[in-house]
Amino acid sequence: MSSNQPLAERLRPKHLNEYIGQDHLVGSKAALRKMIESGNIPSIIFWGPPGVGKTTLAKIIANTLERPFYTLSAVNSGVKDVREVIEKAKKQQFFNKPNPILFIDEIHRFSKSQQDSLLGAVENGTITLIGATTENPSFEVISPLLSRCQVYVLNPLEKEELIQLVNSAVKKDFILKTKNITIAEDRALLRYSGGDARKLLNVIELIVNSVAGDKIDINDQIVTECLQKNLAAYDKLGDMHYDIISAFIKSVRGSDPDAAVYWLARMIEGGEDVKFIARRLLILAAEDIGLANPNALLIAQSTFDAVHQIGYPESRIVLSECTIYLATSPKSNSAYMAVENALELVRRTGDLSVPLHIRNAPTKLMKELGYAKNYKYAHSFEGNFAEQDFLPREIKKERFYIPCKNQREQKILERLKMWWGKRFGG
Repeated sequence: MSSNQPLAERLRPKHLNEYIGQDHLVGSKAALRKMIESGNIPSIIFWGPPGVGKTTLAKIIANTLERPFYTLSAVNSGVKDVREVIEKAKKQQFFNKPNPILFIDEIHRFSKSQQDSLLGAVENGTITLIGATTENPSFEVISPLLSRCQVYVLNPLEKEELIQLVNSAVKKDFILKTKNITIAEDRALLRYSGGDARKLLNVIELIVNSVAGDKIDINDQIVTECLQKNLAAYDKLGDMHYDIISAFIKSVRGSDPDAAVYWLARMIEGGEDVKFIARRLLILAAEDIGLANPNALLIAQSTFDAVHQIGYPESRIVLSECTIYLATSPKSNSAYMAVENALELVRRTGDLSVPLHIRNAPTKLMKELGYAKNYKYAHSFEGNFAEQDFLPREIKKERFYIPCKNQREQKILERLKMWWGKRFGG
């Protein structure tokens, strides 16, 4: 093993009994472990944040099953690369060898055509696919491919697991064990790692390489000082990541387009996934602009679609346009508050009965029981409105939607007053 390898790579486990974390998947009685031990595994998508062992687990599976292991990165590979691997796998079938495992890192970055190129080989068993993604595969993996794979969720490592990893590194790594390393404090180590094993080991390696001498006492102060000197200001996986996202959201909500674009630029320059930013804008459009400007949601959805279609770097322009549009739009959180208030009441009151007159009555018996009796069909009345109760009797006076004081919603309020009178302050 080379000393030039990063610590995380030197310590990468090769067997399940060395693997730390994800007990719900590979614990002694877990389903995935049983499949691995049986030697019969399906195609799999591993979904989880960075540094939780997706690649390592794929390699362990291949090693345990003694399968040929091909790996592609979705960032650098195309349809041609996929087809070459599939052809190699087909040739091995003539020698009665087990089908190889094709591991695709960041499979969410594969285009539809690239994912389509995998379908036939996965379906007929030419390859067993293991994909790794940090993004929800329901959105990022095409349905035909997703339906042919089992999806397993990997979680950030817990505190105890991270500490176990640190202790293992200090004791087992052939470089670290030559030094006298003491973990005096672990709070900063754990905070900066954020449940990411690779980042944790990178931080330890950075400290060991930065501190002179062979006696190293790692404490919170040393960790913080070392990181401030050596790491970029934007850390897309640590505390700064969440701080900058928060600043971005609050700047849009606070109607400051300059600040919003600045924090957008910080995220882009820091390597944030542009699709993640597009999703945040979609949420912002509904949560913070809402009914004050319903077009905002359409703009954000168009942005989301465009970013997925064109990718970076061109998508930065689309993101900028949407960010400025949302920041300069009138704001309303009335839709957000309405559903939150309704959810709170549902949790408190449980399953209240649907009023009989607004129930469906497809059978004679239901009609005899009073279903749909006295229901007023709105379109049969002047102005397409007929006053009647739509809420359960116990909560019929409750209000969930409170129009905000913006031009569009004030017009909505006037209409509601015309229909409902005192219920909406008329």
